[in-house]
Amino acid sequence: MSLRSRTSTLAALTLLSAALAGCSEFYFDRRDSVSLASGEAMAANRVTHMIDPWPPASANRNIAYSGEKMQTAAERYRTGRIIPPVNATTSSVAYTAAQQQAQSTSNSQASSAPKP
Repeated sequence: MSLRSRTSTLAALTLLSAALAGCSEFYFDRRDSVSLASGEAMAANRVTHMIDPWPPASANRNIAYSGEKMQTAAERYRTGRIIPPVNATTSSVAYTAAQQQAQSTSNSQASSAPKP
């Protein structure tokens, strides 16, 4: 191919691609709006005039937790006497052995802990 035919082919392809780029549907879904939520005026008004936007369960102040148990856990964590977790298995033999090991570990930590 000669240089002249390559140039004319390249120019034709450039013009064709520029013409086809105008037919792109890339922005058709957003062409008349500022955002994807445009046209939701009723929903915006509903939220704006809502008296209490929090769910009703957020007003429940009766939290079912033991404060004393959490306080002792925080104290054990602060003093370094953490009870090691017991492995969860289906065998009762492994469970009792792990429980005895955890008990002996917590007893040894309790005896070696400094007295306040």
